[in-house]
Order: sequence, then structure tokens, then C-alpha cells
Amino acid sequence: MFGLTSGEYEAVFLSVKVALTAVAFSVPLGIGAGWVLSKSRMPGKIWLENLINIPLVLPPVVTGYFLLVVFGRNGFIGQYLYDWFGFSIAFTWKGAVVASGVVAFPLMAQTIRVAMEGADSRLERAAQLLRASPLRVFLTITLPLSYRGIIAGSVLAFARAFGEFGATIMLAGNIPGKTQTMPLAIFSFYNQVDGEGPAMRLVVISIVICYLSLIGTCWIGRSWRGRRKSGD
Repeated sequence: MFGLTSGEYEAVFLSVKVALTAVAFSVPLGIGAGWVLSKSRMPGKIWLENLINIPLVLPPVVTGYFLLVVFGRNGFIGQYLYDWFGFSIAFTWKGAVVASGVVAFPLMAQTIRVAMEGADSRLERAAQLLRASPLRVFLTITLPLSYRGIIAGSVLAFARAFGEFGATIMLAGNIPGKTQTMPLAIFSFYNQVDGEGPAMRLVVISIVICYLSLIGTCWIGRSWRGRRKSGD
């Protein structure tokens, strides 16, 4: 595959696997967070919004440190997962999923929030007047009208999860073939003798994948805005 070695291929495959898994688990939470931030009148909503957004401003290694405190073998949650179920998150590919998902989640949540805020509130009010339950209004009106934002948020979160480094190396480590994603592999290759070639190949692949993700996000956004202007 493009002249990649087995180690480089494993890093590419693992990065895609981690990013897709992180997005898959984040989508339901992102939809819920988007609805709460855009439609809910719950008190203290600003505190929830800041909590969701804090991974955007924290250094990723700090986010990874707190995740390690929570999900490490002796962490607040990690110790019970291991003692009760024999399940470990830290220093496994699942830890990479958690780290990249947490760092990428604010981008998804905010994109979905904007989409739900743009949903036609007149249709929602009409359904409420017809005595539709809040859940039915959400499932039949809000969610369908917001699907482009959900897709755009998922693509954007994928790109961010794909390129995650700091939190991942703290929680999952840098174990070749197990937790070494593309950013970690690039870092490792550049610290090896004659590693510049493999590193550059991975750099090019990462640029292509992330650029295509951004193009997809922009295309969805333009299509969404165009349909809103046309009154669809």
C-alpha cells in the first residue's frame, strides 16, 4: 500500500480505526449535548457548555493526564473496570479511542448545536400545538432538520480524532502495533536514524485524509446553507 512498511500500515489502520470508533461513540452524546445547548432551558447550561468546550483550550497532555487519573489501572473509574470486569482502558487502543474522542467531542457538539439552532422553530411549535411529545418533536422534526450538521460534526470530529497526539500518548502510550497511531508513529520515526522517509510518507497520508475531511465538511456546510436559503 503506497510503499508503506508493515509498521506504517499498522499506524494508518489504527488511526482510522480509533477515529471511526471515537466518532461512533460520540455521535449519540453529541446529539444529546447539541440539543441541550440549543433547545434546553436547564439552569446552569453555561457551565455544561464550558465543561464540554474545555478540551479545546486545555493542552492535550493535560486532558490526557486527567483521563489517566480517571481511567488508569488505579484511577477513579479504571480500578473498578479492572477489578469487576477485568477491563483496562489505559495503554490499550481503547484508551486511544477515549482520548481522541474527548478531544474531538467539542467540535462535534458545537457543530450539531448550530445545526439544531438553525432548525425551523415554527415546525417544532406547530408539532407541540398538535400535542406531539417532546421526544416525538425531536425525532421527527429537530433531528431530520439537523442531519447535515450531525454529518458535518462527525466528519470534523473524525479529522480531529485522527490527528490527536497529546492526550493519546498520555492515556494510551506509544506502543508499536497496539497504540501507536499515525501522529505517534511520525514522532517516533523522526526520533530515529533514517526515519525521515517513513515519517514523510505518514505526513503526506495524514494531510490528504484530513484535507479530504475538511473538504467534506465545507461541502456539507455549503449545501446546508444553500438549502436553507432556498427555503427547504
